[in-house]
Amino acid sequence: MFTPERLVLARKRRRMTLAALARQSGISAQSITAFENHRKTPSPETLSSLADTLRFPESFFTAEPAPEMQPDAVSFRAPSKMSALERDSALSAGAVAATLNTWLEARFKLPSPNIPTYPQVTPEEAAERLRAYWGMGEDPAPNLVHLMEANGVRVFSLPPDCLDADAFSTTRSGTPFVFLNTRKSGERGRFDSAHELGHLVLHCEHRIPRGREVEPEANDFASAFLMPKAGILAQQLYNPSVERILSAKRRWGVSAMALTYRLRKLGLLTEWRYNQTAKHLAQMGYRRSEPDSSVTRESSQLLGKVFQVLRSRNISAADVAQQMNITFEELNDYVFGLVPVSPVSLQGGGEMAPSQRPGLRLVRG
Repeated sequence: MFTPERLVLARKRRRMTLAALARQSGISAQSITAFENHRKTPSPETLSSLADTLRFPESFFTAEPAPEMQPDAVSFRAPSKMSALERDSALSAGAVAATLNTWLEARFKLPSPNIPTYPQVTPEEAAERLRAYWGMGEDPAPNLVHLMEANGVRVFSLPPDCLDADAFSTTRSGTPFVFLNTRKSGERGRFDSAHELGHLVLHCEHRIPRGREVEPEANDFASAFLMPKAGILAQQLYNPSVERILSAKRRWGVSAMALTYRLRKLGLLTEWRYNQTAKHLAQMGYRRSEPDSSVTRESSQLLGKVFQVLRSRNISAADVAQQMNITFEELNDYVFGLVPVSPVSLQGGGEMAPSQRPGLRLVRG
């Protein structure tokens, strides 16, 4: 059976308009429209041509519809700067990742969601409440990806062609999802994680659709969550030198600019000193990167454990991709590159039955 929704998903995932797909596949736009609108079923030869053009196995187009990512429920960092093709590609990538999550939940006992929502309080207060709820005290936050996964957030990496989206998050049927850009420094990756966590905490399903104010609010949450007020005050960072800021930012695992902004927000830097410090840091290269970074880019612990268990049962990543009806390379794009692409990894066979679900325990690392 042909699934029209899968054709729409694949076309949007590859950033193709109807005209572009028609041009590259040699199939008329009128026919493709009829396929997508349930009015016509492609012949085996036509489906093969479409699959080749869209770089998906033919089986992808006969599987059941994938979970949808609703645009109004997704928080993009800079939605006004994204084209419709970029947005639809990112949403489609999210739908494929949600399909992977469904596959995993049928075979593993994953952590249940444990994300309280505080839609009516300030970002600062929400960050303080979440830290208290998770028993974090005023110490630097641990690995953010591991922390979110341990509390039931499904964290996936964005495919390389979707990095324009930067990072995004959503909640679907009660399950929170976060999608992260893997090309940033460790410090900026941590801020992205905290930013998306802020969306989940502040901008839950009670605040759909979301307005322009949500991005500044998520930034303020991330700043307060990563650099709690009491912890920063305890360091006595009053009008600190650039050298002191560079030393302190290593403790909190944040960028130099993020710490500088936080100090101004807390009244520990005067406006004049803030401007001078920001200018000095920019001249040293800290506006776009972290020249002396020693923070490792965070990735998924849960997915690493999943593939470890699968390997122990002689189930390769290639088997997983085949059962999901996607390519091995496509699968690797969503799992932080945790599955190395090599001929060895393509050898294997088997399937874990849903009734054999092993439990996965994650600790905050």
